[in-house]
Amino acid sequence: ELGKLHQEKGEAYVQRVLLPTIRSAARSVVGRYTPEQLYSSKRDAIQAEIYEETKKIVDGQYIQLNEVLVRDVTLPPTIKDAIERKLKQEQESLEYEFRLVTAEKEAERQRIEAQGKADANRILSASLTDKILQDKGIEATLKLSESPNAKVVVVGSGESGLPIILGNN
Repeated sequence: ELGKLHQEKGEAYVQRVLLPTIRSAARSVVGRYTPEQLYSSKRDAIQAEIYEETKKIVDGQYIQLNEVLVRDVTLPPTIKDAIERKLKQEQESLEYEFRLVTAEKEAERQRIEAQGKADANRILSASLTDKILQDKGIEATLKLSESPNAKVVVVGSGESGLPIILGNN
């Protein structure tokens, strides 16, 4: 069918038929997408749609179309800058949300830790009596008396009857 192509469309069929068809399909497809989609996420889908639309038109014109490749999407600088600013702001927003979640988790961890300490203190204070405290004071005094550091221990002189330690700076 190459002879028919050259006879009906001429040797310049690429410039006369194919390129205008691809441009037309590209305009049609690109018009369906937002600039953000063109610039970032939908390039493969756009390429496939341009191929399908172009193939429909050239199929009856002795042209076999294997694929259409979109090498680059060039947007006006103002639109490109606006898209980049928007994407940057979205990333900053996601980062801020992540920091908020992290801070909330840390605050929850601190609340749980404080509650645990409060529970432990409440249990400990409920079980402490003056006799237990005196016994602990005596144990501490014995350990201090065994220490090689220079000190003076006055036994039984505090308000609670616990020892007073002098020379401990």
